This record gives sequence, C-alpha cells and structure tokens, in this order.
Amino acid sequence: MADDIFLKYLATAANETNKHLEGLLPKIDDSWVASAMRYAVLNGGKRLRAFLSLQSGELFGASKLQSLQTAAVIEIIHAYSLVHDDLPSIDNDDLRRGQLTVHRKWDEATAILTGDSLQSLAYEILADEKTHPDANVRISLILELSKAS
Repeated sequence: MADDIFLKYLATAANETNKHLEGLLPKIDDSWVASAMRYAVLNGGKRLRAFLSLQSGELFGASKLQSLQTAAVIEIIHAYSLVHDDLPSIDNDDLRRGQLTVHRKWDEATAILTGDSLQSLAYEILADEKTHPDANVRISLILELSKAS
C-alpha cells in the first residue's frame, strides 16, 4: 500500500517535471543541438531527483512554479553530466536507458555542445525571476549549483 502511494507521487512528479521541461528546452526545430538537448533530457528516467526537489519545495513553502524550476534544473544538470560521461574520452557508452547515447545518435562534437548547452540552460533557468523573485536567492542557488556541479 505505501509502495503504491510512493509510486503514484513519483509518477506525478515525473509527469509534472517532464511537462515543465518541455517548455524550458529549446524547440526541436531550432537546431540539431536543440534536438539533441531534448533527446538527452526527455529520454526517460524516474525523475527521483525532481521528486525530491518538489517535496523539498513543498516542505519549505516554495511555490509550485519555483519548485518545478529547480526540479528542472537538477534534471538538466543530471542529463548534461550523463551526456559528457558517455563521451568516448570518458566512458564511451553506446546506450543510455536503452537508447543510443547522444554521441552515437549524432556525433562527439554534438554531444559536447549538447552537454555544454544544457549546463548553460540550467544556470539561465536559475537566474530567471520565475525561479525566485529575490535576486539574492537566485544568486545563492547559482552559487550552490556551481559548487555541487
């Protein structure tokens, strides 16, 4: 019973986060890098990090939008780290979550640009007033993400 409740909350958080990510990521027809960014971020995953972020936001009284912004950032940073980790110079993985890795689906240069673009996007989202109206809070979030990354 408790497992079912947890799985329901996890699925809800994943759906909300995926919907929010869809709006934050560049449109697929913007460029081949935009397509690769969407592929890297929206290609599955349990979204446990997002779930924890959303739960923390609720616990500390953040708005739903603020929580979704930070949850999206965490997922984007995670995707960036995986794209770079899969590169030939690091792990040289061919598959991620049963799908071709970015460098296998496109090429190594695209994977590097994709990861770099995802990292930049994460900081852009944190700097946005939608994440928090107080610039000092946004700066603190950027600082902490920089340290954690």
